[in-house]
Amino acid sequence: MDLVLDTLTFIASSAVDVAPIVAFLFGFQFFVIGGTMPNAKQISVGFVFVVIGLGLFLVGLEQTLFPLGRLMAEQLTHPEILRSGVEAGVALSWRDYYWVYIFAAAIGFSTTLAEPSLIAVSTKANAVSGGVIRVLGLRVAVAIGVGVGVALGCYRIVTGLPLHYFIAVGYFIVILQTLFAPKMIVPLAYDSGGVTTSTVTVPLVTALGLGLSEAVPGRSALLDGFGLVAFASLFPIISVLGYGQLAALRDRISASKKEQIVQLEI
Repeated sequence: MDLVLDTLTFIASSAVDVAPIVAFLFGFQFFVIGGTMPNAKQISVGFVFVVIGLGLFLVGLEQTLFPLGRLMAEQLTHPEILRSGVEAGVALSWRDYYWVYIFAAAIGFSTTLAEPSLIAVSTKANAVSGGVIRVLGLRVAVAIGVGVGVALGCYRIVTGLPLHYFIAVGYFIVILQTLFAPKMIVPLAYDSGGVTTSTVTVPLVTALGLGLSEAVPGRSALLDGFGLVAFASLFPIISVLGYGQLAALRDRISASKKEQIVQLEI
Protein backbone atom coordinates (compact mmCIF):
# COMPACT_ATOMS: atom_id res chain seq x y z
CA MET A 1 0.00 0.00 0.00
CA ASP A 2 2.82 2.39 0.87
CA LEU A 3 4.45 1.70 -2.49
CA VAL A 4 1.23 2.58 -4.32
CA LEU A 5 0.87 5.82 -2.36
CA ASP A 6 4.50 6.72 -3.00
CA THR A 7 4.04 6.02 -6.71
CA LEU A 8 0.97 8.25 -6.91
CA THR A 9 2.81 10.96 -4.99
CA PHE A 10 5.76 10.86 -7.37
CA ILE A 11 3.46 10.93 -10.41
CA ALA A 12 1.60 13.95 -9.01
CA SER A 13 4.93 15.66 -8.29
CA SER A 14 6.10 14.92 -11.84
CA ALA A 15 2.88 16.43 -13.21
CA VAL A 16 3.56 19.63 -11.27
CA ASP A 17 7.13 19.72 -12.59
CA VAL A 18 6.06 19.16 -16.21
CA ALA A 19 3.14 21.63 -16.06
CA PRO A 20 5.28 24.78 -16.69
CA ILE A 21 6.83 23.15 -19.78
CA VAL A 22 3.38 22.27 -21.15
CA ALA A 23 2.06 25.75 -20.41
CA PHE A 24 5.04 27.43 -22.09
CA LEU A 25 4.92 25.29 -25.24
CA PHE A 26 1.17 25.60 -25.78
CA GLY A 27 1.23 29.29 -24.81
CA PHE A 28 4.12 30.04 -27.17
CA GLN A 29 2.31 28.24 -29.96
CA PHE A 30 -0.94 30.14 -29.37
CA PHE A 31 0.34 33.68 -28.64
CA VAL A 32 3.55 33.85 -30.70
CA ILE A 33 3.30 31.42 -33.61
CA GLY A 34 -0.47 31.63 -33.77
CA GLY A 35 -3.15 28.98 -33.89
CA THR A 36 -3.54 25.78 -31.94
CA MET A 37 -0.81 23.20 -31.42
CA PRO A 38 -0.61 20.69 -34.33
CA ASN A 39 -1.49 17.15 -33.22
CA ALA A 40 -2.58 18.51 -29.85
CA LYS A 41 -4.25 15.24 -28.77
CA GLN A 42 -1.20 13.16 -29.65
CA ILE A 43 1.12 15.57 -27.84
CA SER A 44 -1.15 15.63 -24.78
CA VAL A 45 -1.14 11.83 -24.61
CA GLY A 46 2.64 11.91 -24.92
CA PHE A 47 2.90 14.31 -21.97
CA VAL A 48 0.73 11.96 -19.90
CA PHE A 49 3.12 9.12 -20.69
CA VAL A 50 6.06 11.38 -19.76
CA VAL A 51 4.50 12.24 -16.40
CA ILE A 52 3.75 8.61 -15.57
CA GLY A 53 7.20 7.51 -16.75
CA LEU A 54 8.96 10.15 -14.66
CA GLY A 55 6.93 9.16 -11.61
CA LEU A 56 7.74 5.47 -12.02
CA PHE A 57 11.39 6.30 -12.68
CA LEU A 58 11.63 8.31 -9.45
CA VAL A 59 10.02 5.43 -7.55
CA GLY A 60 12.61 3.10 -9.04
CA LEU A 61 15.41 5.40 -7.90
CA GLU A 62 14.12 5.58 -4.35
CA GLN A 63 13.27 1.88 -4.06
CA THR A 64 16.20 0.31 -5.92
CA LEU A 65 19.11 2.33 -7.27
CA PHE A 66 19.82 4.61 -4.32
CA PRO A 67 19.54 1.81 -1.71
CA LEU A 68 21.65 -0.46 -3.94
CA GLY A 69 24.46 2.08 -4.19
CA ARG A 70 24.47 2.67 -0.46
CA LEU A 71 24.33 -1.07 0.28
CA MET A 72 27.30 -1.83 -1.96
CA ALA A 73 29.31 0.99 -0.38
CA GLU A 74 28.51 -0.27 3.12
CA GLN A 75 29.42 -3.87 2.25
CA LEU A 76 32.69 -2.93 0.54
CA THR A 77 33.73 -0.79 3.51
CA HIS A 78 32.77 -3.39 6.10
CA PRO A 79 35.60 -4.03 8.59
CA GLU A 80 35.75 -7.75 7.70
CA ILE A 81 36.55 -6.89 4.08
CA LEU A 82 38.90 -3.98 4.79
CA ARG A 83 40.76 -5.86 7.52
CA SER A 84 41.20 -9.05 5.50
CA GLY A 85 44.79 -8.19 4.55
CA VAL A 86 45.63 -5.79 7.38
CA GLU A 87 47.20 -6.69 10.69
CA ALA A 88 45.22 -6.00 13.84
CA GLY A 89 45.89 -2.61 15.36
CA VAL A 90 47.24 -1.12 12.13
CA ALA A 91 45.39 1.93 10.84
CA LEU A 92 43.68 1.64 7.48
CA SER A 93 45.08 3.53 4.50
CA TRP A 94 43.62 4.40 1.10
CA ARG A 95 45.20 1.22 -0.33
CA ASP A 96 42.94 -0.97 1.80
CA TYR A 97 39.86 0.29 -0.07
CA TYR A 98 40.93 -1.31 -3.35
CA TRP A 99 37.67 -3.27 -3.67
CA VAL A 100 35.81 0.04 -3.59
CA TYR A 101 37.92 1.35 -6.49
CA ILE A 102 37.42 -1.83 -8.49
CA PHE A 103 33.67 -1.79 -7.92
CA ALA A 104 33.46 1.94 -8.77
CA ALA A 105 35.35 1.43 -12.04
CA ALA A 106 33.19 -1.58 -12.95
CA ILE A 107 29.89 0.11 -12.13
CA GLY A 108 30.92 3.27 -13.98
CA PHE A 109 31.96 1.30 -17.07
CA SER A 110 28.90 -0.97 -17.18
CA THR A 111 26.28 1.71 -16.50
CA THR A 112 27.76 3.98 -19.16
CA LEU A 113 27.56 1.25 -21.79
CA ALA A 114 23.86 0.96 -20.99
CA GLU A 115 23.16 4.71 -21.26
CA PRO A 116 20.44 5.28 -23.91
CA SER A 117 21.70 8.81 -24.59
CA LEU A 118 25.23 7.57 -25.28
CA ILE A 119 23.92 4.89 -27.64
CA ALA A 120 21.93 7.55 -29.52
CA VAL A 121 24.88 9.93 -29.79
CA SER A 122 27.24 7.14 -30.88
CA THR A 123 24.82 6.03 -33.58
CA LYS A 124 24.45 9.59 -34.90
CA ALA A 125 28.22 10.16 -34.81
CA ASN A 126 28.75 6.97 -36.79
CA ALA A 127 26.21 8.02 -39.40
CA VAL A 128 27.50 11.59 -39.75
CA SER A 129 31.15 10.52 -39.96
CA GLY A 130 30.41 7.92 -42.63
CA GLY A 131 31.48 5.07 -40.37
CA VAL A 132 34.82 6.60 -39.38
CA ILE A 133 33.68 6.88 -35.77
CA ARG A 134 32.59 3.43 -34.67
CA VAL A 135 29.59 3.04 -32.39
CA LEU A 136 31.14 0.44 -30.09
CA GLY A 137 34.54 2.15 -30.08
CA LEU A 138 33.06 5.46 -28.94
CA ARG A 139 30.88 3.80 -26.31
CA VAL A 140 33.82 1.87 -24.88
CA ALA A 141 36.02 4.99 -24.88
CA VAL A 142 33.39 6.93 -22.94
CA ALA A 143 32.78 4.01 -20.57
CA ILE A 144 36.49 3.73 -19.80
CA GLY A 145 36.60 7.42 -18.99
CA VAL A 146 33.63 7.15 -16.64
CA GLY A 147 35.05 4.05 -14.94
CA VAL A 148 38.41 5.71 -14.31
CA GLY A 149 36.73 8.94 -13.21
CA VAL A 150 34.38 7.28 -10.71
CA ALA A 151 37.21 5.17 -9.27
CA LEU A 152 39.37 8.29 -8.87
CA GLY A 153 36.42 10.10 -7.30
CA CYS A 154 36.07 7.30 -4.73
CA TYR A 155 39.78 7.64 -4.00
CA ARG A 156 39.17 11.34 -3.34
CA ILE A 157 36.39 10.50 -0.89
CA VAL A 158 38.53 7.96 0.95
CA THR A 159 41.52 10.29 1.22
CA GLY A 160 39.53 13.46 1.80
CA LEU A 161 41.55 15.45 -0.76
CA PRO A 162 39.98 18.67 -2.12
CA LEU A 163 37.77 18.21 -5.16
CA HIS A 164 39.02 21.28 -7.03
CA TYR A 165 42.56 19.88 -7.28
CA PHE A 166 41.33 16.95 -9.39
CA ILE A 167 38.98 19.04 -11.50
CA ALA A 168 41.62 21.70 -12.23
CA VAL A 169 44.23 19.13 -13.28
CA GLY A 170 41.66 17.24 -15.33
CA TYR A 171 40.59 20.26 -17.35
CA PHE A 172 44.21 21.28 -17.82
CA ILE A 173 44.76 17.88 -19.45
CA VAL A 174 41.64 18.43 -21.57
CA ILE A 175 42.98 21.78 -22.79
CA LEU A 176 46.30 20.21 -23.77
CA GLN A 177 44.58 17.34 -25.56
CA THR A 178 42.28 19.76 -27.39
CA LEU A 179 45.32 21.45 -28.92
CA PHE A 180 46.64 18.21 -30.41
CA ALA A 181 43.55 16.03 -30.97
CA PRO A 182 41.90 15.75 -34.42
CA LYS A 183 39.50 18.66 -34.82
CA MET A 184 36.53 16.48 -35.77
CA ILE A 185 36.65 14.58 -32.46
CA VAL A 186 36.83 17.62 -30.17
CA PRO A 187 33.12 18.66 -30.19
CA LEU A 188 32.04 15.03 -29.85
CA ALA A 189 34.43 14.53 -26.93
CA TYR A 190 32.99 17.53 -25.10
CA ASP A 191 29.45 16.28 -25.71
CA SER A 192 30.45 12.83 -24.45
CA GLY A 193 30.96 14.30 -21.01
CA GLY A 194 27.32 15.33 -20.94
CA VAL A 195 25.63 12.22 -22.27
CA THR A 196 27.15 10.11 -19.49
CA THR A 197 25.28 12.06 -16.80
CA SER A 198 21.92 10.55 -17.62
CA THR A 199 19.27 8.19 -16.30
CA VAL A 200 21.35 5.10 -15.52
CA THR A 201 24.76 6.38 -14.41
CA VAL A 202 23.88 9.36 -12.21
CA PRO A 203 21.60 7.61 -9.66
CA LEU A 204 24.04 4.76 -9.01
CA VAL A 205 27.12 6.97 -8.95
CA THR A 206 25.46 9.48 -6.62
CA ALA A 207 24.26 6.74 -4.29
CA LEU A 208 27.74 5.20 -4.28
CA GLY A 209 29.34 8.52 -3.34
CA LEU A 210 26.87 9.21 -0.55
CA GLY A 211 27.11 5.68 0.81
CA LEU A 212 30.91 5.71 0.73
CA SER A 213 31.15 9.09 2.47
CA GLU A 214 28.86 7.81 5.22
CA ALA A 215 30.85 4.60 5.63
CA VAL A 216 34.37 6.08 5.69
CA PRO A 217 35.24 7.55 9.13
CA GLY A 218 35.72 11.30 9.19
CA ARG A 219 33.90 12.00 5.92
CA SER A 220 30.85 14.20 5.43
CA ALA A 221 28.01 13.18 3.12
CA LEU A 222 27.48 16.82 2.16
CA LEU A 223 31.12 17.81 1.63
CA ASP A 224 32.57 14.53 0.37
CA GLY A 225 29.57 12.52 -0.89
CA PHE A 226 28.92 14.68 -3.91
CA GLY A 227 31.34 15.25 -6.77
CA LEU A 228 31.44 11.82 -8.41
CA VAL A 229 29.18 13.04 -11.21
CA ALA A 230 31.77 15.74 -11.97
CA PHE A 231 34.39 13.02 -12.40
CA ALA A 232 31.98 11.04 -14.57
CA SER A 233 31.54 14.10 -16.80
CA LEU A 234 35.19 15.13 -17.00
CA PHE A 235 37.08 11.94 -17.69
CA PRO A 236 35.05 10.82 -20.73
CA ILE A 237 36.26 14.00 -22.45
CA ILE A 238 39.84 12.91 -21.78
CA SER A 239 39.22 9.33 -22.92
CA VAL A 240 37.40 10.31 -26.14
CA LEU A 241 40.08 12.86 -27.03
CA GLY A 242 42.64 10.12 -26.40
CA TYR A 243 40.59 7.78 -28.58
CA GLY A 244 40.76 10.31 -31.40
CA GLN A 245 44.49 10.84 -30.92
CA LEU A 246 45.17 7.10 -31.01
CA ALA A 247 43.06 6.73 -34.14
CA ALA A 248 45.00 9.55 -35.82
CA LEU A 249 48.31 7.99 -34.76
CA ARG A 250 47.22 4.62 -36.13
CA ASP A 251 46.33 6.23 -39.46
CA ARG A 252 49.71 7.96 -39.64
CA ILE A 253 51.55 4.71 -38.92
CA SER A 254 49.47 2.88 -41.53
CA ALA A 255 50.14 5.59 -44.13
CA SER A 256 53.86 5.52 -43.33
CA LYS A 257 54.00 1.74 -43.82
CA LYS A 258 52.22 2.04 -47.16
CA GLU A 259 54.74 4.65 -48.30
CA GLN A 260 57.63 2.38 -47.31
CA ILE A 261 56.09 -0.52 -49.24
CA VAL A 262 55.66 1.66 -52.32
CA GLN A 263 59.25 2.85 -52.11
CA LEU A 264 60.53 -0.72 -51.82
CA GLU A 265 58.50 -1.77 -54.84
CA ILE A 266 59.97 1.10 -56.86
